[in-house]
Amino acid sequence: MSLQKTPPTRVFVELVPWADRSRENNLASGGETLPGLRHPLSSTQAQTATREVHVSGTSEVSAGPDRAQVVVRVSSTKEAAAEAKKSVCRRLDYITQSLQQQGVQAENITVTKDFRRVENAYHMEAEVCITFTEFGKMQNICNFLVEKLDSSVVISPPQFYHTPGSVENLRRQACLVAVENAWRKAQEVCNLVGQTLGKPLLIKEEETKEWEGQIDDHQSSRLSSSLTVQQKIKSATIHAASKVFITFEVKGKEKRKKHL
Repeated sequence: MSLQKTPPTRVFVELVPWADRSRENNLASGGETLPGLRHPLSSTQAQTATREVHVSGTSEVSAGPDRAQVVVRVSSTKEAAAEAKKSVCRRLDYITQSLQQQGVQAENITVTKDFRRVENAYHMEAEVCITFTEFGKMQNICNFLVEKLDSSVVISPPQFYHTPGSVENLRRQACLVAVENAWRKAQEVCNLVGQTLGKPLLIKEEETKEWEGQIDDHQSSRLSSSLTVQQKIKSATIHAASKVFITFEVKGKEKRKKHL
């Protein structure tokens, strides 16, 4: 899972509490405020008032697909029903045994069979649906089957996808990285102005976004059969972005007592 560079974080700081916050906001928005209406708090009030730093942070993360599915089709048409079944079952047994020898678990192999009559003959077709978590192993097995089996066996191009759990983890990671980026910026601001960053008072995820593949891949995705394996993986990669807003408490630097 790759982590891309994040845009700069915007930081807003309030280090001195004021008696009239509404007038402070009015002044910041360009409204007119008469002199003398905006007063700092007294020393007693300032000690009890909460000083805050407001930070908005963003992040963007991505994850490639964690599953791939390949379908192997075997078919035979014979005048005798037994011959059609025998032809398909013989190759079907060879495929399933080869998969198990290559380390593919039985729960990742699904076999379906279809037997029907076509005019004066019998037609049998079987499909082996294989789910892979290791894409290198998938390519080796597909190459092996192409080499060992005849042209009547058709191997479909791999279809890459994400499990629901991996997508949810990506969303969660995007939010956590955005929070971490905002926290680091707030920490640096407080250090710069000689203050200590306190506990978070508010954490809000303001915006989330998800998309699949790259923008440049949209046209080429229409011709998915012509894409290489790496291009298909890139096209199936999911990106997630998050924007958060956090309010932290700001504390003054603790003065160390001098010991005589």
